[in-house]
Amino acid sequence: MATYKEEAGTAVQNIAGDTGVVTGQLWYDSSNSEFKYKYQAYGDAWSTGNSMNTARRYAAAAGTQTSAIAMGGDEDPPHVANVETWNGSNWSETTDLNTSRGKATGAGESNTSSLVFGGYTTTQLAVTESWNGSAWTEVNDLNTARETSAGAGTKTAALCSGGNTGSPTGATELWNGTNWTEVNDLNTARRILGGAGTSTSALDFGGTPPGSLAVTESWNGTNWTDVADLNTAKLGPGSSGTDNTSSLAFGGEGPPLLSNTESWNGSIWTEKNDLNLARYETSGAGTNTAALAFAGSATGGVTGATEEWNAGINLGAWATGGNMNTARNLVAGSGTQTAALAFGGTPPGSLAITELYNGTSWAEVNNLNTARRSLGGTGTQTASLAFAGINGVYSVNNESWNGYTWTEVNDLNAGRQGVGSAGTQTAALCISGLKSGDTPDVRVESWNGSNWTEVGDVNTGKYHGRGAGTSTACIAFGGSTFPGPVIANTESWNGSSWTEINDMNLARSQMSPAGSQTAALSSSGSESPKTGVEEWNGTNWSNTSSMSEEHQGAMGAGTTTAAIVAGGLDPSATAATEEWDGTGLITKTITTTTD
Repeated sequence: MATYKEEAGTAVQNIAGDTGVVTGQLWYDSSNSEFKYKYQAYGDAWSTGNSMNTARRYAAAAGTQTSAIAMGGDEDPPHVANVETWNGSNWSETTDLNTSRGKATGAGESNTSSLVFGGYTTTQLAVTESWNGSAWTEVNDLNTARETSAGAGTKTAALCSGGNTGSPTGATELWNGTNWTEVNDLNTARRILGGAGTSTSALDFGGTPPGSLAVTESWNGTNWTDVADLNTAKLGPGSSGTDNTSSLAFGGEGPPLLSNTESWNGSIWTEKNDLNLARYETSGAGTNTAALAFAGSATGGVTGATEEWNAGINLGAWATGGNMNTARNLVAGSGTQTAALAFGGTPPGSLAITELYNGTSWAEVNNLNTARRSLGGTGTQTASLAFAGINGVYSVNNESWNGYTWTEVNDLNAGRQGVGSAGTQTAALCISGLKSGDTPDVRVESWNGSNWTEVGDVNTGKYHGRGAGTSTACIAFGGSTFPGPVIANTESWNGSSWTEINDMNLARSQMSPAGSQTAALSSSGSESPKTGVEEWNGTNWSNTSSMSEEHQGAMGAGTTTAAIVAGGLDPSATAATEEWDGTGLITKTITTTTD
């Protein structure tokens, strides 16, 4: 009889290293005498989308992540009749409500089929309006006038629960497409609560009073039942979900303002990744795996900021690389993950040290001719450019690397430090930075391999901002308006002019950049969490897997699928190196024990 090995082959392959290994494979790495397994990492994340045309709070909401509607709200203080629809990319103004109102509630399946009910002008309202995608029609009123209630369901089968009638209420009403009918009340009367689901399977959570509540109740079409509380008590949360077993709660006020996100699986709430912008009195649409958050009250006032939630997406992973020989920050870099160059930096003073990385370890090579920190750098490991920086003065110095030595070439037109960089050794951009007098410079210079020429200015001058891309197609992002605030500003360059596009999720400077105009990575930086990482897809920034440690002011190079970050502050100068695998493929070593 044939053996299993003879018929099927070896169950676990013997492979030296990991060449040829596929996701989900268990193999024996004969190079390291270890059993290993490769798997895909998944995670959840909020990403920024285009803002609403009219910032507001307490907007009634309905729809999905790609087809949502915002109805009325408070511009703080005026109530508005304004309605906007979301198509998955942008908000568009459409036909106003017949009755201007704030604190109303919505239900509906899309941006062409929804219902708005209740709300507030000078008193609580019972008014209900129906939307067919082009016009609003007044239909039968609620039995109980109220504001700040929870909603669930569709245009023809909706649920209204809780709210404020002058005092908190637990009153619940069911809409059948024609009339509202009073049904069983909530167990806990409350207002400014969240709600999601359908008219026969819904969830209500949070609210007030007294204080902020964590109370959660489940609706089965007949009765409300108390179930497990939220992990964080909150009023005014955003909400989304399909039924009483699948919901999402985000934002709210504890106090303080919350960015907290929690997902409900029918039994318990689980904390997930936070919103990028803490807010309450916010609106939501969609499911607990694909949601939309928009509007609300944030620090500084009402907002029209929009964020998209996606669960179970591929996430990249960071791995530890070989340490640099000299710990330093404010260092420049170029190249790829397996063939990188790091030059300049501090401390002590300004450094001329240059190191080369081969994918495993760093080696010191010939120094820059002019020591400096906060400089710009572009190119490859064998053909790089180092420009600008500071060493007592704001430098115009420009040096070219041929893989062995640095050669001084023609200077910049204007000295500056903390510049952004993009391009190659023969076609580069020096972007913004801090100029003499310690003010941000809006100027941009283009290098053609021989000379620098001033080209179109950025819209916002920035210090320690970063760049990614080529000399004719790149983005500039983040930085400080020194001595003003750190910014999240992102601008796109088409070879002749800069256009402001979607901001980063978190304002920060001194990040480590990698990638291109349409696929970039921003790692670490000046603001907490300093291990934070954001990825740019050509339209929006989204949070992704954090670094193992802080790297403020580190060098960065590579792509969104294979990047390197080395040096920086943690909180003092570090020599640590981290490597990014944007595919999210993780190799786990399986250990065995013997008795």
